[in-house]
Amino acid sequence: MIDWLLQPLAYEFMRNALMAGVIIGILCPVVGTYLVVQRMALLGDVIAHAVLPGLAIANFLGIEMLIGAFLFGMLSTFVIAWIRAQSRVKIDAAMALTFASFFALGITLLTLLDSRLDLEELLFGDILSVAVGDVWRAAGVTVLALGLVKLFYKELLFYTFDRTGAEAVGLPADWLNLGLMAGITLTLIVGMKIVGVILVVSLMVGPAITAYLLVQELHQMMIVGAAVGVTASIVGMYLSYYLDLPSGPAIALTVFSLFFLALLFSPTQGILTQAWSRRLAKRGVPRGRQ
Repeated sequence: MIDWLLQPLAYEFMRNALMAGVIIGILCPVVGTYLVVQRMALLGDVIAHAVLPGLAIANFLGIEMLIGAFLFGMLSTFVIAWIRAQSRVKIDAAMALTFASFFALGITLLTLLDSRLDLEELLFGDILSVAVGDVWRAAGVTVLALGLVKLFYKELLFYTFDRTGAEAVGLPADWLNLGLMAGITLTLIVGMKIVGVILVVSLMVGPAITAYLLVQELHQMMIVGAAVGVTASIVGMYLSYYLDLPSGPAIALTVFSLFFLALLFSPTQGILTQAWSRRLAKRGVPRGRQ
């Protein structure tokens, strides 16, 4: 058993991939919790695809791609907010339109600017090629993000569940929203560079909704979600190594498997546990004896 666990660690690329997976597995669910409780999980997918024009332009100009990606990620959130404020269009429709438009613009710019960016790598990532520098960058962003969440936890909690009330008591709701969008965008960009768009969205949403089925408090969702994200990353990497599977999809499928288990067996919301409770109730068995 010990040899089974230690054998992949003999390779530097596996050590880097596991460290990156653990870091992203912590960061994405913590930030993604805010999207889930605000019922805006699709926004993560929108931003992740909306950064593509920024990547294409930054690559063409020879500047740091993180800057271009961040600017266009934030621009996409402003476009969504502007459409919502200026019309009767619902937010889900605004997000869907922004998603398609920014992604199409990115594909167009990649073609027109003759960019060398690998679209398949951006979408699906390659965690096995992660360098030590990428790991340290992700760790720095994670420490910064978790520190800010800790520092502004009460304000973000109030804003998340009652924006009108937060504005009424004088909290800077617009600034809180801006900071939250910036944190989400930065998380997606860092995660996307390591694991690709598909996996970073999976890690941002999947562990958070798994935790949503298991606990009720926001801070508990963050802790349980991070645990699920780390578990999925480690298990997925080991499955990838021993079963010769692509790493990103292996982690994403592990995320879904953990969610599915929670969906079935959650103590309060599980499909099977609720059915079992109803069956016992029909037999007259008190809940305390279940």
